[in-house]
Amino acid sequence: MPQLNPNPWFFIMTLSWLTFSLIIQPKISSFFSTNPPINKPHMTSKTTPWTWPWT
Repeated sequence: MPQLNPNPWFFIMTLSWLTFSLIIQPKISSFFSTNPPINKPHMTSKTTPWTWPWT
């Protein structure tokens, strides 16, 4: 079965992965800027305890 022979496909996968991670990914990442953190007040929600019917 040709699917079990990793000879050509492992090299293609490795080369594709290296191309993406070393060349394409840094170029794409430079276009996206991260959002600056926003100082928001911490909102605490009021919770009520759960009443279990069998206790």
